[in-house]
Formats: sequence, structure tokens, C-alpha cells
Amino acid sequence: MQVQNILKSKGSEGVVTVKPGTLVSDVTRTLAEHHIGSVVVSADGKRIDGILSERDIVRELAARGADCLSEPAETYMTRKIHTCARSDSADHVLAAMSEGRFRHMPVVEDGVLVGLITQGDVVKAKLGELAMEKNALEGMIMGH
Repeated sequence: MQVQNILKSKGSEGVVTVKPGTLVSDVTRTLAEHHIGSVVVSADGKRIDGILSERDIVRELAARGADCLSEPAETYMTRKIHTCARSDSADHVLAAMSEGRFRHMPVVEDGVLVGLITQGDVVKAKLGELAMEKNALEGMIMGH
């Protein structure tokens, strides 16, 4: 299974982005409103400047207290981003996420953000793939 299949199954909601100067308090509202775990930080909505996750924010809250909420997103965003392409395999993406210990990966084509997949998206797709294989094997065994 490829990343493009996972993106198709998610629909065309687009990627939630915030500008680098967006206050962390506003980022938390955005995360809550959209029921998501991270936002891509992008000045133009197309190129990735960084990514800021709920884990990043919680870590800063623990270290600095509520003062971090009045800082801009760029202060705490992860700048070294692992990305993938639509043609990448789900197995490759899941391995990269597991090895890097992150749960969100932007999908980029020609340097432009085209989607975002999560570890949960990949696992859901893999489970669906396994269920289809199971049904096919059961059909072969039963002679259908």
C-alpha cells in the first residue's frame, strides 16, 4: 500500500497549518477545534517551516509553565521534519515513524505540502489490507 492510497481514504480535508508567529495558545485551540495532534507550521501554507505537536506543547508546559503559551509557534516547533511522498510505501513510512518516535508525517511533492498522515492512518490502512488478505485466503481455502 502506498501513501497516496492512505491520503485518498482520509478524504480531502487538507492539512491544518499555522503561521510561524501564531501564539502557542492559539495553536492549542486549533488542535482542539480540529481534533488533531499536530499542525504544520508554514508561512505560506505550502512550504513546511516546522511542525508543532501536542507533545511538544506539553513538554514546554512542564519545563517552562504557562508562559510558553504566549510564545510564537516557531519557538517550539520541530524544524527537522521527516517527510514522505505519495509514492512511498506504508511500510516505509511506519518504519520511519517508529524509528524516529514521531506520529505525524507531512506528504510533500515538488517541495509543496500535499497531505499529512499519522501513525494511526497507516495502522488503519494496514489492518484493512490484512483483513482483505484474510478474507481472500479464507475464500481460497473454502473453495469460493
